[in-house]
Amino acid sequence: GCDAAAIASTIVVSLSPDGPEDGLVAAITSGANRLDLDAVAERFGASSASMADPDQIREFVGWSIGGVPPLCHDTAIPTVFDPTLTEYDTVYGAAGTPSAVFAIDPETLADRTEATVVDLTE
Repeated sequence: GCDAAAIASTIVVSLSPDGPEDGLVAAITSGANRLDLDAVAERFGASSASMADPDQIREFVGWSIGGVPPLCHDTAIPTVFDPTLTEYDTVYGAAGTPSAVFAIDPETLADRTEATVVDLTE
């Protein structure tokens, strides 16, 4: 029952070997935007980026795709935050399953995830 742009989707991205140590980063993006993988690679100094493997996400982040929350990951990974989300008073993030969400102020979410606010969308 919310605007699709107010959905805070957590997308886990795998970077080429020249990226961060564990090779994974998270992008919290507006549900109205599409993540630009080339921009993510450039941001983190990697030569390429792709959607992370579901098994790798489960192993490092601790959650299954479709319900990856922006918080409470098993392993801390660098995170970026789509500035589109800051246009809303409340955004909605996944809460561990494909059918569970939680509401939160976007600035609080960016702060608690220690995310860098930067536009990496198409």
